[in-house]
Amino acid sequence: MAVDVNSEDGLIIRKLIPLATLPSAQFNALCAKITIEEIQDGVLFKKGDVATQLVYLISGEVTLQAAGLVVEVIAAGSDSAKFALAHQIPRKIDAVANGRVRFLRLNADIVNNPPPLVYKEDNSYMVIDETDGDPDDWMTALLRSPIFQRLPPANLQKILMSLEAVHFKKGEIILEQGGIGDYYYLIKNGHCLLTRKPSPNAKEIKLAQLANGDTFGEDALLSGAPRNVTITALTDIVLLRLDKKRFISLIKEPSLKFIDYAEMQEAIKQGAVLLDVRSPDDYENHHLDGSINAPFFTLRMQLKSFSHERPVVVVCQDGKTSEAAAFLLLRHKIEAMILKGGMDNLAPKPSVTPEPENEAPIHTGEYPEKTEPTRPADETTNISTGILEDQIRALKLENEALKNTNQQLNDKCMKLEFDKQNAEKQCRVLHKQMEKLTQVLDKLKGV
Repeated sequence: MAVDVNSEDGLIIRKLIPLATLPSAQFNALCAKITIEEIQDGVLFKKGDVATQLVYLISGEVTLQAAGLVVEVIAAGSDSAKFALAHQIPRKIDAVANGRVRFLRLNADIVNNPPPLVYKEDNSYMVIDETDGDPDDWMTALLRSPIFQRLPPANLQKILMSLEAVHFKKGEIILEQGGIGDYYYLIKNGHCLLTRKPSPNAKEIKLAQLANGDTFGEDALLSGAPRNVTITALTDIVLLRLDKKRFISLIKEPSLKFIDYAEMQEAIKQGAVLLDVRSPDDYENHHLDGSINAPFFTLRMQLKSFSHERPVVVVCQDGKTSEAAAFLLLRHKIEAMILKGGMDNLAPKPSVTPEPENEAPIHTGEYPEKTEPTRPADETTNISTGILEDQIRALKLENEALKNTNQQLNDKCMKLEFDKQNAEKQCRVLHKQMEKLTQVLDKLKGV
């Protein structure tokens, strides 16, 4: 018997992992084919079973045991019940119902290898087929993320089991600009503010606010650079964090895709966009033909300009910043690949021509060459070196000033983009309220 997706059972199934990551259409199709089984004090499966089915607990309580010893007791509705019961094949333990139990059997291939997500868009707006669920459920919010929808179920289970809860009071600093990246964070409950100083003595600029279900902290973990923002708790806040080692092995490695130069050229032929996320100065100095420049720190402001139908190949100097940029693109449902090693990997090796040794100068013509009197070699070298050093220092100061100015402009642009998004959100809310008022007015006129 099919399961109604809007029924109590349907809502429970919707939160099972990895079913929570399925788009609505695929989830609805799955519910139309599944049946919930019921058992009283019986055995769901025995040690040694090789049937390739995953068993999920819908209601009741199940004891997992081996050789008569209780390994774990799992109750419906618990975090453990969101995963398949003892999913290893062949089974390593027995699963026995404690009283009346309702459960679900699903084909492991269908669950572990869902069809890829499809994103649709037109010229006016984008329609994203997302999962349904309780917006206040942090786990549902996490699994809605495109990054987590790409991960194998085994990784999801390890991540959820490894998350550590941390608490901050209103006004406390969670991360500080310039600090070392050590954790990846998910907001379980509360709000926080992102700010940034373009320079040490500059005024702090507000960039964005984050709320339940939002994640942060990955940029420094991926790029290896110091934290580029300060994050402060706006309310008492509960965060779930994952340490850097687990973030790299469970999230980064299975999410990011690296390609070489030949594969990049083939991707471009197939319609991919080549995105250079280095600074404008580095881009102007040398870049790949056909690439577009969007410095990483401004990339968030330009996300709307990317098509969800065209993949992006990201390039930077050494590949590190590209990882953070690709992760950001994937979070916003834009397919991204990374040019392995970046521009450094493509730079030609300088050729060195050995100078001839003990070779007499060659003269042509009848008369000897006329030479002007010269300064002593040491004096000339010192003067030239001093001039060059002064010029280098002046250029460095000028370049630093330009970078600071550029950074300040970037920060101001990000603030304006943040204000614009808030204004658009308020406009949408006002528009909906206006529609409701218009409907009420029409009804009153009808009376």
